[in-house]
Amino acid sequence: MAESRSLLRHACVAGLALALASCIPVVRRPAPVPEAPAEAPPTLEPATAVEAGVRPGPRLGALGLSPFAAARALAAFRISCPDATRREDRSGLARPADWETACAAAAAWPEADAIAFFAAHFETAMVGEGEAFATGYYEPEIRGCRSRRPGCEVPVYAKPPDLLEANPLTGERGRGRIDGNGDYVRYHERAAIEQGALAGRGLEIAWAADPVDLFFLQIQGSGRIRMADGSVMRIGYAGQNGSEYVAIGRLLRERGILQAPVTMQAIAGWLRAHPDEGRELMRENRSYVFFRELTGPGPLGALGRPVTPRVSVAADPRFVPLGAPVVLRAMADGRADGLWVAQDTGGAIRGANRFDTFWGAGEEAARIAGAMAARGRAYILLPRGSLARIAADGPPAQR
Repeated sequence: MAESRSLLRHACVAGLALALASCIPVVRRPAPVPEAPAEAPPTLEPATAVEAGVRPGPRLGALGLSPFAAARALAAFRISCPDATRREDRSGLARPADWETACAAAAAWPEADAIAFFAAHFETAMVGEGEAFATGYYEPEIRGCRSRRPGCEVPVYAKPPDLLEANPLTGERGRGRIDGNGDYVRYHERAAIEQGALAGRGLEIAWAADPVDLFFLQIQGSGRIRMADGSVMRIGYAGQNGSEYVAIGRLLRERGILQAPVTMQAIAGWLRAHPDEGRELMRENRSYVFFRELTGPGPLGALGRPVTPRVSVAADPRFVPLGAPVVLRAMADGRADGLWVAQDTGGAIRGANRFDTFWGAGEEAARIAGAMAARGRAYILLPRGSLARIAADGPPAQR
């Protein structure tokens, strides 16, 4: 999952539903128009949590954390510690050294007293107004085969070696490839890949039974392929073609085909009921995800470490330090309420207080994640002293 699903998941599910929930403009010479009053320049969105504004939240004891949730979050926090203590934080909220005391204490802290751990080592912070929106994602399981055969004819591709992260001629960032003329061009889009642009290159790591299932697995960024003999291959995010993700759920809603709420199940049902139109609609999402087989614990989040059902959450690292605990409160029916740990990212998970909750694998996880679209409040748990240091540093413009 990582840039993962991270990336796409990576939309998530109602994330997926919302997430399922560009084009080059034609340039024409404008006709003369009457003079109009000058418009105010557009307001720029904050680029980091510090730019969005950070202030203290309520004391941890007032947030009603359950001992069970705190114990699970402590276990997940330990998994993130090696990365939190050395990873550059893009949000401006914490520095690698800030995590060292809490991580050292976490190593031997009894999970039965986890609430006391978080109370002792963290303070709550709100980014902006703290108004949060949470969706859900899960680890899907689809049918498939390791080799191509009747009933298994949809390729699951590994990351192609000619997919580059930057232009080798100029160093400019942006995924692409060198074409036959020696020019750096955008990488193949979904339609071209599905029509055979990568066929015959030995990149197939498996073959899926159903293209709709594989489409949704790509959005999640990782999953399982169950073979006919009952064995399971676990696959994880290996890369993405660089094309923009387009939420087909939003297209279905805007075109009046489906009515809100647009769930993952409703989208999948429509795609299967209209195979030709569905194939073309899926190709409007030009983004394409490549996979690798996972042989250890999984699925993996953006830190390259296993994510934990009902504990791990994806967030935008510009606004939440990866590895940080997060409390979600007053979220819809309460399913997302509780203590989470930011261990993943996602292509559709952008902006302050935007979260994608991980629910694990299986039918129940798919049902919860597919319908999750909850609003409430978010409180980020930062190492004690972080807020004082941020205040002392002053506004970003003064640094």
